[in-house]
Amino acid sequence: MSSPDNPICATAVAESLDIAARGRVLAVLTLWFCMALIDVGIVNVALPSIQRDLGATPSDLQWILSGYTLSFGAVLIAAGRAGDIVGHGALFVAGLTLFTVASLAEALAPTPLALNAMRFVAGIGAGGMSPQVYGMVQRHFSGPERGRAFGALGVAAALSVAIAPPLGGFLIELGGARWGWRLAFLINVPIGLAGIVLVWLWFPRPLLRLEPPARVNGSGLLAALDPAGALIAAFAVFAVLLPFVRFHRGASPAVWVWLLAGAAAIQAWIGWERHLARTQRPAMVDLKLFAASSFSHGLIVQLLYFLGMTSVWVLVALYAQEAIGLSAFATGLLSVPSAVMAAVAAHWAGRRVHRWGRRLVIGGQVVALIGLALSVAVVLANRQMGLSFAWIAATFAVYGWGQGATISPNQTLTLQDVPAAYAGSAGALVSTTQRIGASVGIAIVTGVSFAVLAHASWTAALLAGLGLIMLLVVAAIVVGVLDLRASNAG
Repeated sequence: MSSPDNPICATAVAESLDIAARGRVLAVLTLWFCMALIDVGIVNVALPSIQRDLGATPSDLQWILSGYTLSFGAVLIAAGRAGDIVGHGALFVAGLTLFTVASLAEALAPTPLALNAMRFVAGIGAGGMSPQVYGMVQRHFSGPERGRAFGALGVAAALSVAIAPPLGGFLIELGGARWGWRLAFLINVPIGLAGIVLVWLWFPRPLLRLEPPARVNGSGLLAALDPAGALIAAFAVFAVLLPFVRFHRGASPAVWVWLLAGAAAIQAWIGWERHLARTQRPAMVDLKLFAASSFSHGLIVQLLYFLGMTSVWVLVALYAQEAIGLSAFATGLLSVPSAVMAAVAAHWAGRRVHRWGRRLVIGGQVVALIGLALSVAVVLANRQMGLSFAWIAATFAVYGWGQGATISPNQTLTLQDVPAAYAGSAGALVSTTQRIGASVGIAIVTGVSFAVLAHASWTAALLAGLGLIMLLVVAAIVVGVLDLRASNAG
């Protein structure tokens, strides 16, 4: 039973927070955002050290990355709905605790199997936290402040991407062959513990609600969580992601059967959610959300954009090292101007999205498209006129500005009409769209590039990949224009 004397368990919804309290909440959310993104970047750098120390096979290394991705994506929607029902603060601290414990276990893993098992667990923890970030921003920030909050998260994301590779290299050098890669996981532990303490001190009460805030036809807590829908959704996301995270990694062609299973599971989930709505029982996601053009168009824009943008640095890293002959460290430096400009643009755009709306996102995508076109020009000039390839860092700074003015503002607009009761589940759909777009995009774009490489040069392969990315950005711009017209007509 809840009690007014117990700050953790209660059934009442937390009151509105003052500006100082909202700032403290955003600081904790930003801290986790940085930790999660830096973790992924550092692990990528640590893979060769893991292989040497643990004797990991190529398959083991693949699962270190894909296991985390799969478990992260599988729990997103269920975790988002659970946060809506029992409290975003409770789910956030539970996920943070699980992620921190898993990081410690990863650092102490004696075998590749143990490390991979803990990567799955860490993915569950991170996936449990991610929708709570969107849910808490949606609940505690409104109007221009919400845009600035998402802008702050965008700044954190951009800077984390820039920091992760050199930080990973430093930790590996510091710890040496035996402990270097383990430090890459251990660094999460003090950050995670600090986050848990700050959640306890700064998050609004109640952290946990033992009863749903609004009952539907007398439904209890378990029914409100929609466990059947959660299982179907988890399987659907897992099945859709699996073929793409295993793409080009020696997997059997039979892995693509999972894609058919995923499509069938998506249809089953939609049918189940419609059944719950018809029978007036609580559903995991209110499908009426998709009738709002801001939400549905925003998800499509995000999907198309992530299909393309995630692959940019994969292609550039391969080209810089294989065709140009740059070192891994020098290749990593090429991304720094883009990350810095993305951070600046995210902060700038966050203060203007409430006023400029969809036009800001379209403008950001146009700038990103210009940056990609300039990058193509640098590649051609490098091959034909001997222009230094380092100039691509400048063109990708243009691309980075466009990216910063696109992602966070689009998230703000996508969620602007979502009711607070579905803030977490809607945020989970945003995260799921990002995850699927990134995984599918990397598989498709690199697949096209490698297909060209089999018959032509690295330059042709890179240009083919960048050309496909540009087409995807153009498609996202078209959807944005359609949404702008729909909102103007309304």
